[in-house]
Amino acid sequence: MVVKKTAAKKTTPAKKAATVAKKAVAKKTGAKKVVAKKTAAGTVASAVPASRAADEPGVLPVRQGEDPWSASEVLEARAELLAEAERLRAEIASSEASVAGLLRDSGGGAGDDDADTGAKNITREHEMSLAATARETLAQSEHALERLDEGTYGRCESCGNAIGKARMQAFPRATLCIDCKQRQERR
Repeated sequence: MVVKKTAAKKTTPAKKAATVAKKAVAKKTGAKKVVAKKTAAGTVASAVPASRAADEPGVLPVRQGEDPWSASEVLEARAELLAEAERLRAEIASSEASVAGLLRDSGGGAGDDDADTGAKNITREHEMSLAATARETLAQSEHALERLDEGTYGRCESCGNAIGKARMQAFPRATLCIDCKQRQERR
């Protein structure tokens, strides 16, 4: 009797990560096919649907003298924005739970003196302020993710020029180039 050994496909961590990245990008962008770029480390999924990648070779704008966005850099920016959004959602839920607890415990303030009432009010206002700030930052992160999907990430919403890859990597939610941001702040 002859026993045949079949070789099982080995999945390396790099291949597995590329597959997961491709699926995540395809799910997020709604693309049926996602362009992949072959690198020395392995295959890296591009964050650009195949239909758009054929039309726009560089896809994301960069300033003169900057290297174009690589697929791994785009995926890194997307992952950072997604992680930030999840953190902010958790922070908002925590702040809302704290405010609800403070409102529930304030119940008329029987036995509280003015200092206790004032401290509770300050704590409640502080929690509400934290939640509002987190909501605003979450909206900015979600807007940045939408811009990534649309291919407008890295383009100034005011003048239309490239914001700059270095600025986008330092502050992934940026929507204005440095010149437009400075003009806005002078007002």
